[in-house]
Amino acid sequence: MTTNAPSPADDIALRDRDAEKGLIGGYLDRLKSGELGSLPVILGVIIVWAVFYFQNSNFLTAFNLTNLTLQSVAYAVAASGIVLVLLLGEIDLALGSVAGLCAAICVVMNLDHGVPGVVAVLLGVLAGAAAGFIHGAIIAWIGVPSFVVTLAGFIGWQGLLLYTLGSGGSRNITDEFTLNLTQKFLGPEIAWPIVIALLVVLFANDLYQRRKRLAAGLVTPPLVGTLIRDCLIAAVAVAAVLVWTSDRGMPVAVVITLAIVIGLDLMVRRTPFGRRIMAVGGNKEAARRAGISVSNTLLIVFVMCGALGGLAGILLSSRGLNVTQTTGGGNFLLSSIAAAVIGGTSLFGGRGSVWSALLGALVLG
Repeated sequence: MTTNAPSPADDIALRDRDAEKGLIGGYLDRLKSGELGSLPVILGVIIVWAVFYFQNSNFLTAFNLTNLTLQSVAYAVAASGIVLVLLLGEIDLALGSVAGLCAAICVVMNLDHGVPGVVAVLLGVLAGAAAGFIHGAIIAWIGVPSFVVTLAGFIGWQGLLLYTLGSGGSRNITDEFTLNLTQKFLGPEIAWPIVIALLVVLFANDLYQRRKRLAAGLVTPPLVGTLIRDCLIAAVAVAAVLVWTSDRGMPVAVVITLAIVIGLDLMVRRTPFGRRIMAVGGNKEAARRAGISVSNTLLIVFVMCGALGGLAGILLSSRGLNVTQTTGGGNFLLSSIAAAVIGGTSLFGGRGSVWSALLGALVLG
């Protein structure tokens, strides 16, 4: 007696076909329920760029697009830290002041104390982490709301920035390493291998994760949807490299920003600590009862946010060639928070993606 049981390959194909039938319908259902994902920010970028292009045809030139990219990197790095805090359902209002202070520490250590540029940058980032530790310790161990703690930090770190810069009020950056963070560009012989390697890893990882879910019998996104998304990402990446290499090259700052965003995204989605962040942001009490150390999670995230704020301030000053009393001030904090929220991260915790920082920064850059 014989049976016509489908082979594993046939079973996968049948599941794909059934899933693909509901691909469009499922996406429309998510839109109706308010789960817009990255769609609003992508449409926002297209509309904003189209409006500016019709006002000035030079807007979409390679030179200007490269400048816009460089202008966005500091906001993207800062917004990445904000995303982590927002995922917890908290807020950091001191990030702008921390950014300015860390930039000042970096430059003053280099100019006044002869510290090498690499070490000075690391000291600036560590200063940001220390500020974040202070915020996180007060929030996690004493229980003061993050709004109150970081608002006080906003004022306190701004005062320390003024003290660090002294009576002059500004310092010019002369260190080559610090300047190269935003002033150095990679030629096509380096840019293309980097982007191709990232795309290969993206495709391979998506296929690997899909196979794992199928093997475990879990609900798996339609194959066609995954391929369409990855192909769109590849098209955007190739277009970006073509634009950059037709001008000065791929900015080193972009490589730094992508490394940070990709690393944080993998941490949030693929590690136990990332799952703890999402759990705490979704429901602190439920997370506590599940055995998650809410206080430690809060502390670590605020340390990370402070460090990212410090790096963002250094990138901002490197781009402007100096540090002033207004570095990290003005609209920097508001724009960083807006970039995270516009990109799709919830203000109420537990929902969002680190990639929202990058997408939002492109709109506001």
